[in-house]
Amino acid sequence: MIDGTRLPLIGEETSLRADAVRNRTKLLEAAARLAAERGAAAITMELVAAAAGVGKGTVSRRFGDRNGLLLALLDHAEQQFQQAYFAGPPPLGPGADAVARLRAFGPALLRHERAHLDLYLAAEPPPDRRFTVPADRVRHTHVVALVRAVLPDADADLLAHTLLSSVDTVLVDHLVRTRGMSLERIEAGWHDLVDRLVTRG
Repeated sequence: MIDGTRLPLIGEETSLRADAVRNRTKLLEAAARLAAERGAAAITMELVAAAAGVGKGTVSRRFGDRNGLLLALLDHAEQQFQQAYFAGPPPLGPGADAVARLRAFGPALLRHERAHLDLYLAAEPPPDRRFTVPADRVRHTHVVALVRAVLPDADADLLAHTLLSSVDTVLVDHLVRTRGMSLERIEAGWHDLVDRLVTRG
Protein backbone atom coordinates (compact mmCIF):
# COMPACT_ATOMS: atom_id res chain seq x y z
CA MET A 1 0.00 0.00 0.00
CA ILE A 2 1.39 3.38 -1.01
CA ASP A 3 -0.26 6.64 0.01
CA GLY A 4 -3.18 4.66 1.43
CA THR A 5 -4.01 2.96 -1.85
CA ARG A 6 -3.68 -0.81 -2.27
CA LEU A 7 -2.06 -1.57 -5.59
CA PRO A 8 -3.37 -4.28 -7.94
CA LEU A 9 -2.15 -7.83 -7.50
CA ILE A 10 -1.39 -10.30 -10.27
CA GLY A 11 -4.60 -11.75 -11.58
CA GLU A 12 -6.77 -9.65 -9.30
CA GLU A 13 -10.30 -9.43 -10.66
CA THR A 14 -13.48 -7.83 -9.46
CA SER A 15 -17.17 -8.67 -9.73
CA LEU A 16 -16.70 -12.22 -10.95
CA ARG A 17 -19.89 -14.26 -11.10
CA ALA A 18 -20.04 -17.15 -8.64
CA ASP A 19 -19.76 -19.74 -11.41
CA ALA A 20 -16.80 -17.90 -12.93
CA VAL A 21 -15.07 -17.91 -9.54
CA ARG A 22 -15.65 -21.64 -9.20
CA ASN A 23 -14.33 -22.30 -12.71
CA ARG A 24 -11.27 -20.17 -12.09
CA THR A 25 -10.53 -21.97 -8.82
CA LYS A 26 -11.01 -25.37 -10.46
CA LEU A 27 -8.65 -24.48 -13.30
CA LEU A 28 -5.98 -23.08 -10.98
CA GLU A 29 -6.15 -26.16 -8.78
CA ALA A 30 -5.66 -28.36 -11.85
CA ALA A 31 -2.77 -26.20 -13.04
CA ALA A 32 -1.13 -26.29 -9.59
CA ARG A 33 -1.34 -30.10 -9.56
CA LEU A 34 0.26 -30.28 -13.00
CA ALA A 35 3.01 -27.85 -11.96
CA ALA A 36 3.77 -29.96 -8.88
CA GLU A 37 3.79 -33.21 -10.89
CA ARG A 38 5.52 -32.14 -14.12
CA GLY A 39 7.02 -28.71 -13.53
CA ALA A 40 5.61 -25.37 -14.64
CA ALA A 41 7.37 -25.50 -18.00
CA ALA A 42 5.26 -28.52 -18.98
CA ILE A 43 1.92 -26.76 -18.39
CA THR A 44 -0.19 -26.18 -21.49
CA MET A 45 -3.72 -24.87 -21.92
CA GLU A 46 -4.75 -28.29 -23.27
CA LEU A 47 -3.33 -30.18 -20.28
CA VAL A 48 -5.03 -27.88 -17.79
CA ALA A 49 -8.35 -28.15 -19.63
CA ALA A 50 -8.13 -31.95 -19.63
CA ALA A 51 -7.12 -32.09 -15.96
CA ALA A 52 -10.04 -29.83 -15.01
CA GLY A 53 -12.50 -31.66 -17.26
CA VAL A 54 -13.37 -28.62 -19.37
CA GLY A 55 -12.78 -27.46 -22.91
CA LYS A 56 -9.68 -25.49 -23.90
CA GLY A 57 -11.94 -22.54 -24.74
CA THR A 58 -12.95 -22.29 -21.09
CA VAL A 59 -9.29 -21.94 -20.07
CA SER A 60 -8.70 -19.34 -22.78
CA ARG A 61 -11.73 -17.30 -21.73
CA ARG A 62 -10.65 -17.35 -18.10
CA PHE A 63 -6.92 -16.59 -18.53
CA GLY A 64 -6.41 -15.44 -22.11
CA ASP A 65 -3.31 -17.47 -22.87
CA ARG A 66 -0.73 -19.72 -21.22
CA ASN A 67 1.18 -16.76 -19.83
CA GLY A 68 -1.99 -15.42 -18.22
CA LEU A 69 -2.61 -18.81 -16.64
CA LEU A 70 0.92 -19.02 -15.24
CA LEU A 71 0.70 -15.49 -13.89
CA ALA A 72 -2.54 -16.39 -12.14
CA LEU A 73 -0.76 -19.34 -10.51
CA LEU A 74 1.76 -16.90 -9.10
CA ASP A 75 -0.98 -14.77 -7.58
CA HIS A 76 -1.01 -16.30 -4.11
CA ALA A 77 2.77 -16.22 -3.69
CA GLU A 78 2.89 -12.67 -5.01
CA GLN A 79 0.17 -11.54 -2.61
CA GLN A 80 2.22 -12.91 0.28
CA PHE A 81 5.32 -11.08 -0.94
CA GLN A 82 3.42 -7.84 -1.39
CA GLN A 83 1.97 -8.23 2.10
CA ALA A 84 5.51 -8.57 3.44
CA TYR A 85 6.82 -5.34 1.94
CA PHE A 86 3.63 -3.30 2.33
CA ALA A 87 2.60 -4.37 5.82
CA GLY A 88 5.11 -6.87 7.21
CA PRO A 89 7.76 -6.34 9.86
CA PRO A 90 10.74 -4.04 9.26
CA PRO A 91 13.15 -3.63 7.68
CA LEU A 92 11.26 -4.91 4.61
CA GLY A 93 7.92 -3.58 5.79
CA PRO A 94 6.89 -0.27 7.37
CA GLY A 95 8.65 0.81 10.54
CA ALA A 96 12.15 1.14 9.11
CA ASP A 97 13.53 4.17 7.29
CA ALA A 98 13.51 4.24 3.48
CA VAL A 99 17.21 3.34 3.15
CA ALA A 100 16.81 0.22 5.31
CA ARG A 101 13.67 -0.82 3.43
CA LEU A 102 15.36 -0.29 0.07
CA ARG A 103 18.39 -2.36 1.16
CA ALA A 104 16.05 -5.13 2.34
CA PHE A 105 13.87 -5.20 -0.75
CA GLY A 106 16.35 -6.61 -3.28
CA PRO A 107 17.42 -9.63 -1.21
CA ALA A 108 13.79 -10.35 -0.26
CA LEU A 109 12.80 -10.26 -3.94
CA LEU A 110 15.70 -12.53 -4.86
CA ARG A 111 14.74 -15.12 -2.22
CA HIS A 112 11.06 -14.95 -3.14
CA GLU A 113 11.64 -15.54 -6.83
CA ARG A 114 14.22 -18.29 -6.25
CA ALA A 115 11.64 -20.09 -4.11
CA HIS A 116 9.21 -20.05 -7.06
CA LEU A 117 11.81 -20.07 -9.85
CA ASP A 118 10.27 -22.77 -12.04
CA LEU A 119 6.99 -20.92 -12.21
CA TYR A 120 8.54 -17.47 -12.69
CA LEU A 121 10.71 -18.67 -15.58
CA ALA A 122 7.79 -20.46 -17.22
CA ALA A 123 5.63 -17.34 -16.82
CA GLU A 124 8.29 -14.98 -18.21
CA PRO A 125 6.33 -12.73 -20.59
CA PRO A 126 7.41 -11.91 -24.16
CA PRO A 127 9.47 -8.71 -24.60
CA ASP A 128 6.49 -6.56 -25.61
CA ARG A 129 4.71 -7.41 -22.34
CA ARG A 130 7.73 -7.62 -20.06
CA PHE A 131 7.16 -4.34 -18.26
CA THR A 132 3.37 -4.42 -18.09
CA VAL A 133 2.98 -7.35 -15.67
CA PRO A 134 0.96 -6.01 -12.70
CA ALA A 135 3.28 -7.44 -10.04
CA ASP A 136 6.31 -5.87 -11.71
CA ARG A 137 4.54 -2.51 -11.87
CA VAL A 138 3.70 -2.77 -8.15
CA ARG A 139 7.32 -3.58 -7.29
CA HIS A 140 8.56 -0.71 -9.44
CA THR A 141 6.12 1.73 -7.84
CA HIS A 142 7.27 0.62 -4.39
CA VAL A 143 10.96 1.06 -5.22
CA VAL A 144 10.24 4.45 -6.82
CA ALA A 145 8.59 5.59 -3.57
CA LEU A 146 11.59 4.45 -1.52
CA VAL A 147 14.14 6.01 -3.86
CA ARG A 148 12.18 9.26 -3.91
CA ALA A 149 12.14 9.31 -0.10
CA VAL A 150 15.92 8.88 -0.02
CA LEU A 151 16.84 11.01 -3.05
CA PRO A 152 14.03 13.53 -3.64
CA ASP A 153 15.89 15.28 -6.49
CA ALA A 154 16.84 12.12 -8.39
CA ASP A 155 15.11 10.48 -11.36
CA ALA A 156 13.45 7.90 -9.10
CA ASP A 157 11.55 6.25 -11.94
CA LEU A 158 14.69 5.45 -13.93
CA LEU A 159 16.76 4.54 -10.86
CA ALA A 160 14.06 2.08 -9.76
CA HIS A 161 14.24 0.34 -13.15
CA THR A 162 18.03 0.22 -12.87
CA LEU A 163 17.96 -1.29 -9.40
CA LEU A 164 15.31 -3.87 -10.27
CA SER A 165 17.15 -4.93 -13.41
CA SER A 166 20.03 -6.10 -11.20
CA VAL A 167 17.77 -8.72 -9.60
CA ASP A 168 15.84 -9.68 -12.73
CA THR A 169 14.70 -13.32 -12.54
CA VAL A 170 16.28 -14.43 -15.82
CA LEU A 171 19.54 -12.58 -15.14
CA VAL A 172 19.83 -14.01 -11.63
CA ASP A 173 19.17 -17.53 -12.89
CA HIS A 174 21.91 -17.07 -15.50
CA LEU A 175 24.35 -15.72 -12.93
CA VAL A 176 23.67 -18.57 -10.51
CA ARG A 177 23.54 -21.48 -12.97
CA THR A 178 25.97 -20.37 -15.69
CA ARG A 179 28.36 -18.04 -13.87
CA GLY A 180 28.34 -19.91 -10.57
CA MET A 181 27.53 -16.84 -8.50
CA SER A 182 25.96 -17.23 -5.09
CA LEU A 183 22.78 -15.48 -4.05
CA GLU A 184 24.82 -13.84 -1.30
CA ARG A 185 27.06 -12.21 -3.90
CA ILE A 186 24.06 -10.93 -5.87
CA GLU A 187 22.46 -9.63 -2.68
CA ALA A 188 25.72 -7.86 -1.84
CA GLY A 189 25.61 -6.28 -5.30
CA TRP A 190 22.15 -4.87 -4.55
CA HIS A 191 23.39 -3.47 -1.24
CA ASP A 192 26.38 -1.95 -2.99
CA LEU A 193 24.17 -0.23 -5.58
CA VAL A 194 21.84 1.14 -2.91
CA ASP A 195 24.70 2.30 -0.69
CA ARG A 196 26.42 4.07 -3.60
CA LEU A 197 23.19 5.81 -4.52
CA VAL A 198 22.61 6.95 -0.95
CA THR A 199 26.21 8.11 -0.53
CA ARG A 200 26.13 9.97 -3.82
CA GLY A 201 22.85 11.56 -2.84
